[in-house]
Amino acid sequence: MAATNTAFTQSPEHRGWQATLKLGFKNSGVKTVLAERYRRGPLAVQRALYPEGDVCHVYLLHPPGGVVGGDRLDISVDLQQGAHALLTTPGATKFYRSAGESALQTQVFNVAENATLEWLPQENIFFPGALLQSRLQLNLAGNAKAAVWEIQCLGRPVNNEAFDQGYLDSHWLVYRDGKAVLIERLRLDKAIQARLSQLQGHAVSGTFLLTNIDKEQLDELRSHQLSGAEECLAMTLLDDILLVRYMGDSTENARRYFAAIWSQVREKSFTKTALVPRIWNT
Repeated sequence: MAATNTAFTQSPEHRGWQATLKLGFKNSGVKTVLAERYRRGPLAVQRALYPEGDVCHVYLLHPPGGVVGGDRLDISVDLQQGAHALLTTPGATKFYRSAGESALQTQVFNVAENATLEWLPQENIFFPGALLQSRLQLNLAGNAKAAVWEIQCLGRPVNNEAFDQGYLDSHWLVYRDGKAVLIERLRLDKAIQARLSQLQGHAVSGTFLLTNIDKEQLDELRSHQLSGAEECLAMTLLDDILLVRYMGDSTENARRYFAAIWSQVREKSFTKTALVPRIWNT
């Protein structure tokens, strides 16, 4: 099956912020540079940062501060051979209650041979009544490496606001050399209460994908201890791809567990010592 750049279709009456961001990274021989940048609407990046010397760190910005019904966010990132980029966000992405239209979000990452992508955004928060269709597609070529996570918070548990109405359709597609290695979907719709039971009633879930992981590393990672009795952390190895799942009620804990796993495996798998982006501490 060939990997395709999937996208949603919209009606002519569609209204809201229409935002597009396309980034291209290449290896200059000394460091990875942000060689291509195109934006339309309220998506942007600031200047490339080099806290590690050669790895390009970029923060994706969404100035409106939240997403509402009718908004569309399209993000496309291409890494050329030998490039290494770490992308994150300065804060949580908030999806607000909709008056009727769905928000649409696509994220497509193309990672060439011998390139490394780290997409480590902060969490998504879905307010009660939010409507979202989201698709993340990761296309890996050859021995390309990737660390990609997504943390979802349904409702606002700290305010005792449950996600008891709304719609979420989140789709992940991962390909290597055009062949599907992971296709999964989380849908919360009219049968929302039944769907939430599949998450054991938890408000927070997370998925973390890492490549170039072996069985020995998996055994070491399974020694991670959870701080809460109601939390769940599970790991599955598919060839060299590690899938980590979190369920609980704390985005902070989910991010902390994922960051600890990332720090532990980065040096062996990506030949880089983990350096936490400064923006995570602000």
